[in-house]
Amino acid sequence: MDAELNRRRIIAIARVAFADEGLDLPMREIARRAGLGIATVHRHFPARTDLVTAALAELVAECRGDMQTFLDEPDPWRALSGAVHGFAEHRVQDRGLNEALFGSHPSAAAFAVDRREQARAMEQLVRRAREAGAVRPDVTVDDVRVCLGAIASFRLAHSTTDLQRLVDILLIGLAADVRGEAVR
Repeated sequence: MDAELNRRRIIAIARVAFADEGLDLPMREIARRAGLGIATVHRHFPARTDLVTAALAELVAECRGDMQTFLDEPDPWRALSGAVHGFAEHRVQDRGLNEALFGSHPSAAAFAVDRREQARAMEQLVRRAREAGAVRPDVTVDDVRVCLGAIASFRLAHSTTDLQRLVDILLIGLAADVRGEAVR
């Protein structure tokens, strides 16, 4: 019973810590925050990858579901812009999740398949939007990745309104129909 409570506590602490500080936070610090010894943490999670996987698995599954929703959206612009907005609204506050899905952090090796699937899905969204004329004809998936990188680097020390403004500006830059107003 205590072992299971300790495991859940470690995962909860790690999830918050990784979100705030990234995946490089030492396991010793997670143990300290959980009020446990490092040996207890290592009994449950022998390697950092085990802890990262346990802490982020639920969030990565949510991302998978979100992306499927965008892929199922029949309107190509709404699908692509929804994916960008979704990333900004739900993921920018979670540094660890960004590192796991959009970076190449070694501790996030368990999510390599998810990273590839997310990349393929984004390629599909961009291709659909380009074929429908919803984005400029020269827009590539790399352009969208640059946008996501800009959003990921934006920390919420700024206001949420500033973040929304950034997303709107980035999407206007991608859109085929630029009228000087936010494209949604």
